[in-house]
Amino acid sequence: MSLEKLRNFGIAAHIDAGKTTTSERILFYTGVNRKIGEVHDGAATMDFMKQEQERGITIQSAAISAHWKGYDLNLIDTPGHVDFTMEVERSMRVVDGLVSVFCAVGGVEPQSETVWNQAVKYHVPRVAYINKMDRSGADFDSVVKQMDEMLDAHPVKMEVPCGSEDEFYAVIDVVTGKCYKFVDKEYEEIPRPAEYEQEYQDCHDKLLEKVAEVDEALMEKYFNDPSTITVEEIKKAVRKATINLIFTPVFCGSSYKNKGIHFVLDAVVDYLPSPLDLPDVHGKDPDDETKEVIVKATQDAPVAALAFKLINDPFVGQQVFTRVFQGVIKPGMTLENANKGKKERIGRIFKIKAKDRVEIQEAVAGDIVALIGLKETKTGDTLCDEDHPVLLESITVPPPVIQLKVSPKNKKDQQKMGEALHKLANEDPSFVAQYDEETNETIIAGMGELHLEIMVDRVKEEFKVDVEVGEPSVSYRETFLQEQDTHYKYAKQSGGKGQYAEIRMIMTPNPGKGYEFVNTVKGGHIPGEFIPSVDKGIQKTLEKGVLAGFPVVDVKINLYDGSFHPVDSSDFAFQTCASICFKEAFMKAHPVLLEPVMKLEVITPDEYMGDIIGNLNKRRGRIEQQGPHPHRKGLTEIKGFVPLAGMFGYANDLRNISSGRASFSMEFAQYEQLNAATQEEVLKKLAAKRAAEEAAK
Repeated sequence: MSLEKLRNFGIAAHIDAGKTTTSERILFYTGVNRKIGEVHDGAATMDFMKQEQERGITIQSAAISAHWKGYDLNLIDTPGHVDFTMEVERSMRVVDGLVSVFCAVGGVEPQSETVWNQAVKYHVPRVAYINKMDRSGADFDSVVKQMDEMLDAHPVKMEVPCGSEDEFYAVIDVVTGKCYKFVDKEYEEIPRPAEYEQEYQDCHDKLLEKVAEVDEALMEKYFNDPSTITVEEIKKAVRKATINLIFTPVFCGSSYKNKGIHFVLDAVVDYLPSPLDLPDVHGKDPDDETKEVIVKATQDAPVAALAFKLINDPFVGQQVFTRVFQGVIKPGMTLENANKGKKERIGRIFKIKAKDRVEIQEAVAGDIVALIGLKETKTGDTLCDEDHPVLLESITVPPPVIQLKVSPKNKKDQQKMGEALHKLANEDPSFVAQYDEETNETIIAGMGELHLEIMVDRVKEEFKVDVEVGEPSVSYRETFLQEQDTHYKYAKQSGGKGQYAEIRMIMTPNPGKGYEFVNTVKGGHIPGEFIPSVDKGIQKTLEKGVLAGFPVVDVKINLYDGSFHPVDSSDFAFQTCASICFKEAFMKAHPVLLEPVMKLEVITPDEYMGDIIGNLNKRRGRIEQQGPHPHRKGLTEIKGFVPLAGMFGYANDLRNISSGRASFSMEFAQYEQLNAATQEEVLKKLAAKRAAEEAAK
């Protein structure tokens, strides 16, 4: 396989823009599928999970290998629903290019912006595809304008659509000037329609002007005689501009009606980068993170690869989806997991076609494959040559913001449920499952109500465990505002060996920096072997919290003094001492609750704006911006921030207020401190809830 002829690309968009339908057409035209699977029939190849088929949405990013005109394609389809942002985030780390799908009616929607911004963050080159041109209200020019104004995409039209809505019948290729009419599932060349001649000439002139800006030789030709610029020269310059993020080529079609997909595939091979077109990847030396390690897309170098997804497969066990950035991976090889410092033996290697898999004997730089047999590797881990260690940039995992209790209907299924949740948490790092030994309860936490609903469904369907679910609740965090210099002595004597530990430490707020532990003990006042015990005792306490049992965040500990007993001191004594010391100091340090706050965007017909804003105010919302929708008459756009605690049941309320005509999108923004009155109210409710649960037992 030639790296020049490899394209690793993703498909991403707002929910319902038609990403999965587009993917299905790509698989059909590239010969992966003999027939077309439809989302609305629950038969899409990419959406192979039962939950995806039932809801008609994509949940997991699926990786599929295909071929087009002598090129190897690795296609990753990603979800559009905001609860599954993590899936998009990890896909962006491993694709080289992106087809960004927009709806010709809806235009640039809230999640389109989120996905676009994720692509910007990872410098992923994009081509745009405006889908659903056959729909009533489709407006190609309006969407191109929105892309320019809302995304700063610098869009350049590569096609002129002929006809619109149900009369959409052909496109003119702006590069070649040829017009292609869609016939059945294929197309045929026809003369350019006279009514679109002026529009074609305008778009062609604009394209020549744009390519002249990225290539000096073409600039000279453009000023002397633009007609001397060849089709090959235009394509080469468009490719250069796309890869360097100078502008975004825009195509159009109707995936459901099989119109325009051929040209999107041509755009993938013509304009999106191969692994060789992108800058070298910069990694770090795991033993010295100040040292940079350059990773090149070559087979003649030690292995460097990134695990970006885990899936539990009932037939072959755990599949670790991996992007190989450098070197060659073969079955039987032993690689090092640079994050864990542990060795991993590669069992088998597969190329994936959704549910099907093809075993291969090597994966080379640029490949995206599933590795079988890995025991320790998780999402974001680097696999590398044992003698040439490298740490690639990991994958950002957002904190879970919503939680609920789950329990098996049959007590005998407790262990089975625990194993199922453990496997799901392995697959999806934004999903957390914890068993509380004190209360004998299992708590699951995730990115939204739909996220948790899907996970519970999977426990029932895939793992055959019938579970009962409690009410969803907010996943708060605890922290403190005042520094405390604190001291505690733990001494117990009850016949036989006693327990003794004494520590002195300074506890400081550490906003936004997480947990830090510093040891400045001098003169052996606390022996070296007990320093980690203090750290461990504090970290265990942070997990359970002090104020209301929520995790404590943003803490810096400076352990500066203490004492020990040559016989009675132990790991247990110092852990216990540290835990009590921290708890006592925490309650004196102005403890506060932090709550997850969501970024919210509502689009509503003008007449409902007042009621919707009133409803958001009741939910403690902060409206940052409101006004006419920039591209759609008669609609108002409302943007702001709302605590997650106020958003349960919002979808129903919004539907009732607006007679089903308003829509909203919401994503996690940040944790914010509760005011004193709200905090007191929340703590009272939590105490009452826990008392009721205790009484019920």
